[in-house]
Amino acid sequence: MPNNVAASMRKGSTVQKVVLPAAKSTKAASKKKDEDEDPGDGLEEWSHGKPLIKPPDQLELTEAELKEEITRILTANNPHAPQNIVRYSFKERSYKPTSAVDQMAVHFVLEGSLLHEDSDEARRLRAKEGLPEETATVDTGVEPDEEEQETSATPVEDGGEVEEAGEEDRPDSVASKIDRKEPKVTNQFNFSERASQTLNNPLRERSCQTEPPPRSTFTATATQWEIYDAYAEELQKQEKNKEKQKAVASKKDNDRGKKKTLLLETQTDDITKVGKASKIFERMVNQNTFDDIAQDFKYFEDASDEFRDQEGTLLPLWKFQYDKAKRLSVTALCWNKKYQDLFAVGMGSYDFIKQGRGMLVYYSLKNSAYPEYIYPTHSGVLCLDIHEQRSYLVAVGFYDGCVAVYNLKQDGSEPVYKSTAKTGKHTDPVWQVRWQNDDMDNNHNFYSVSSDGRVVSWTLVKNELVFTDIIRLSLNGAISEGPEQQPGNACGTSFDFHKQIDYLFLVGTEEGKIHKCSKTYSSQFLETYNAHSMAVDAVKWNHFHPKVFISCSSDWTVKIWDHTIDTPMFTFDLNAAVGDVAWSPYSSTVFAAVTTDAMVHVFDLSINKYEAICQQPVVAKKKTKLTHIEFNPIYPIIIVGDDRGYVSSLKLSPNLRKKPKVKKGQELPKGPEMEVAKMEKLLSLLREPGQSTV
Repeated sequence: MPNNVAASMRKGSTVQKVVLPAAKSTKAASKKKDEDEDPGDGLEEWSHGKPLIKPPDQLELTEAELKEEITRILTANNPHAPQNIVRYSFKERSYKPTSAVDQMAVHFVLEGSLLHEDSDEARRLRAKEGLPEETATVDTGVEPDEEEQETSATPVEDGGEVEEAGEEDRPDSVASKIDRKEPKVTNQFNFSERASQTLNNPLRERSCQTEPPPRSTFTATATQWEIYDAYAEELQKQEKNKEKQKAVASKKDNDRGKKKTLLLETQTDDITKVGKASKIFERMVNQNTFDDIAQDFKYFEDASDEFRDQEGTLLPLWKFQYDKAKRLSVTALCWNKKYQDLFAVGMGSYDFIKQGRGMLVYYSLKNSAYPEYIYPTHSGVLCLDIHEQRSYLVAVGFYDGCVAVYNLKQDGSEPVYKSTAKTGKHTDPVWQVRWQNDDMDNNHNFYSVSSDGRVVSWTLVKNELVFTDIIRLSLNGAISEGPEQQPGNACGTSFDFHKQIDYLFLVGTEEGKIHKCSKTYSSQFLETYNAHSMAVDAVKWNHFHPKVFISCSSDWTVKIWDHTIDTPMFTFDLNAAVGDVAWSPYSSTVFAAVTTDAMVHVFDLSINKYEAICQQPVVAKKKTKLTHIEFNPIYPIIIVGDDRGYVSSLKLSPNLRKKPKVKKGQELPKGPEMEVAKMEKLLSLLREPGQSTV
């Protein structure tokens, strides 16, 4: 190796030399320094090997395990790629698994839009756009003045010198860059406008299309005298009206009252017109808000019923709730027979220790946000019934023993009829009221049953309620004599009138018995059924078959009876206290019940005679108890009330309202006769030989 290493650097036309010190002397000096510091330790460190320290948690393997070779195969498959993707095949009309799975996993993608100015692509782009070629400025490390001098003095091949270019003519000069602005080069590969860089979903228009009102074009020229004539005619009309009013007022004082009523009627008519318009507008807004529920109510049919074994489901629709009735329970439900979207709800409490106010509210399916009618009551409502022909009359029974009749046509929150202690009101809570046909004098009347053991008929005569005791319930037999309650009286909890036979009715008692009674024969019961071990919560006749009725109780059972037989034909244990039961209006074999564990049970005896074809919870909270249930007379929906003041509407799936299949060559009777035949077929299998079918 040479002692000196020379390095030269050319700068312009000058040459500089740099001499480095000898490497040998440096190495010797460092060695001498090490020997002076530690003459013997360095030798020992290199002569002896370093001991291996074994970690305490190291795995101990045998020789066979150490010699074993573990082969790992690396594949390009993505372990997180799904293997169970199915897609719908329009050709085969079914879902098929997809074999081709994308195994590529993309972690980061960034698409650039810049080009280097010296690249071939940039040159081609400039040539395509017609832009002049720019000369790149190279930093040589000298001042601009020196660079100009060196450039001007640089020799060329022909021996001459390059003329010094002007300051403005040179493309790389500062003056040329200031005067000439560089045009913006557009990227031709992935260029996109700024307006197209965001995805804007199209706006969904919500509007109501109506027919435009009739229009007509009118033009006229109003002069000053025409305006004066119009005012003069109007003043004459007003004077004539004043003279007429004075003439009428001088005749009789009663006419004044009539005119006041006429003015009030006109004002009320105007108010009702405005109220009607606002109510229609409110319904339109509400239906637009819950448009998806309205679509489900009208069009949705559960297609999964085809794959179930004759079982059905309940689709939740609207939920009705009034803020001022939050702490009250739903104690009664009744549909309006004339307006099928309207139903009444009675609010009260089944906690007899904490009794207070009540409420009667009307809801419509067209507006679930707010009730149509609101009637606050001083006592809790326990039952109600809407007149079938005159749907504006509602009979209500209260916890304090009173019965009342509300008229929806009249304004005000007070009932038009109400019983008092002087007019024979009940001394215990009224559990059931039912409208009956008008009497011989065309007076409306309804019946009520109470815990005091009385079944009373109430007749609406002019401005008062006239009562008549039909029957008194007792533990031994029916007693009609004696106005005072006897110690052995039974407590009535529910009753229902026969659909075809006007005088026949059933009464359920707190002792669990059901009595068959007659309006015309009040000395004793026609028959007594030992139905339940606890109070009978509801008893209802079948809508089609004249012999069949159903009962439910808090002893967890629902029983179906033939009134000619003293034993039940069907008994169903629902594993919880049954609050209410209802027959369907479209089939003689379908009924539904609600239990205190928030379950709705729907039965169809023609499909399954042993258990429900639908058992579904309809309330989210476990502590909520369902109290009442009612079928809509027209639409395939039910309403369910709970003890928190909520009313839920549910749509029945197709399996819950299925019609019987007709075999080839077989003709089934139509209408009610077919429903009677369906129930009679079931009863004939359960009747013992010799029992009457008449």
